[in-house]
Amino acid sequence: MERNATQAEAFNAQAINQAEPETVVVHVQLRPRRGATRKCLAALATLAAEHDEVSFAVTGLSKDDRVVRVTVGVDLGPRTAVAKFSPQAQAAYAFVSAIFTSLYDHMPVYTAEPSGAERAAAAVLIEQAAGGVTAADVLEGLPTAPASPVPSPRMPGPGERIPA
Repeated sequence: MERNATQAEAFNAQAINQAEPETVVVHVQLRPRRGATRKCLAALATLAAEHDEVSFAVTGLSKDDRVVRVTVGVDLGPRTAVAKFSPQAQAAYAFVSAIFTSLYDHMPVYTAEPSGAERAAAAVLIEQAAGGVTAADVLEGLPTAPASPVPSPRMPGPGERIPA
């Protein structure tokens, strides 16, 4: 009898997992220069208004010495519907395509899921933006991540010098 109860619980858990389909999220990172962040977010808001049927969110936020990295998560829909190229998936793909074509000045790239720190910073941005704080003020409070180290040029050896 206990075995049947365990099997029934496993079956119910499997049915619950099937009832909640796994959704596919594509992450696109915009990398505007620090002075153009406000313009980038305004252009993203305008683009979102044109594609109101698409579900997306700012899922990550970080900065370094030159750029601000704004990660946008676009929900493509349930995995099975994406495989069948559903209308929701088509609309999401059109939105992602529009990000790449209309926001090309902000260097969009596909990226992996943002880190915990980037997610927390995005949550602070959204929370404070609802309270009327500007994005520039939120960005000032973020810690600056070190840029990837660029090696210094090596000095030419004695046999490598070209006489002038």
